[in-house]
Amino acid sequence: MGGDLSVDEFNALDEIVAGVKQGRPSACVARNTKRLLGLKYIEYAKSGNLVLTDKGKQTLFIKSCINGLRAIANDPLAVLKSDVVTFLGKKGHIAAKEADGGFDITEKGRECLADIDARSK
Repeated sequence: MGGDLSVDEFNALDEIVAGVKQGRPSACVARNTKRLLGLKYIEYAKSGNLVLTDKGKQTLFIKSCINGLRAIANDPLAVLKSDVVTFLGKKGHIAAKEADGGFDITEKGRECLADIDARSK
């Protein structure tokens, strides 16, 4: 999910979540609106503002989880959002360390990262 989106399109989704600052969308959002609407990642709210659909929210959450898993693989003391920690812990991708409060990536987590990296090539 979300593998068909470019970095620019992910940036546009992030900007939509943050909200419009100056009354109109940024160039990044404007550039990607048509495609993101077509793929049903965003929609127009009754107010006329762009908002994420459930599919868009889920895609950004999965991206956050993958980035969090990579962060833990590189630095066991990396700080993650609580919802990402909860999800990765429940799925068995990370395990809390008792000694320093960080996390260890599990074998399942390493396999998941390897699979993601293999698919992205």
